[in-house]
Amino acid sequence: MKLGDRAGGFRFGTVATGGTFDHIHAGHKRLLERSFEAGGRVIIGLTSDEFVSRVGKKPDFDYATRERKLREYIEKTFPGREYRIAKLYDYFGPGIADGDVQALVASPETASRLGLANRLRREKGFPPLELVTVEWVQAADGKPISSTRIRKGEVDEEGRMLGRDGPPDPPGK
Repeated sequence: MKLGDRAGGFRFGTVATGGTFDHIHAGHKRLLERSFEAGGRVIIGLTSDEFVSRVGKKPDFDYATRERKLREYIEKTFPGREYRIAKLYDYFGPGIADGDVQALVASPETASRLGLANRLRREKGFPPLELVTVEWVQAADGKPISSTRIRKGEVDEEGRMLGRDGPPDPPGK
């Protein structure tokens, strides 16, 4: 069976998703869960250090560390599943270059790029990607959890409020 064919009862044979995955937080976990639910094979684009620098992000961890942590999370959470981590030098990566990819699993922010991605795929003779949108996971304050907010000390990886100077005092203090 070709990699892009439907397999094992999954909606899609192959899906793509991506991100920086600086701090693997509840939003990333939901994105990966939906990806592995939707596709028999998952390609995860992981932003290169060069790309994050170009777009003005300042992750706490370099590419090698982010890749290792992502791989550890996937192998623990989705044991035995087929996946590949692809280094991203731009917004599109394997979603454009791999004709077997049938769908993009993305946050609302990334979903806005689907039109351009499909135009680039059409130029390569590939069919358009379908979209699986994964809503942001909200922190306790109702705003999306993000690695930026974690780096600033506002929230932890599960969206609990920390305040700028670290975790809150335990109850009763």
